[in-house]
Amino acid sequence: MPWSEIPVDEARALLASENPPLLIDVREPEEFAICRIEGSSLAPLSTFGGATPPTVDDPDRTMLVICHHGIRSQHAVRYLDMLGYRDVRSIVGGIDAWAVRVDPDMRRY
Repeated sequence: MPWSEIPVDEARALLASENPPLLIDVREPEEFAICRIEGSSLAPLSTFGGATPPTVDDPDRTMLVICHHGIRSQHAVRYLDMLGYRDVRSIVGGIDAWAVRVDPDMRRY
């Protein structure tokens, strides 16, 4: 799986499914405090390296990764792919695209 991405609308549908993927937010705590998607787990990209964050503990589970605009999440997906995680995708456009397309009441920065 070479660093795949998923559009916001598809991510929304997967997260609403009966067996939703794990949603990992790789922004920093200050950003996470501004806005976040319900049910997401914070694992700042700055904490990656040497070992995966505890919230990212199952290499066989489907995971979606989100950040502010989609750049850090792509880096996280590449890193997890190198560690053997099998189904990890970056949400295109990040939390900003989510706010625009899915949750217009979400605070933006």
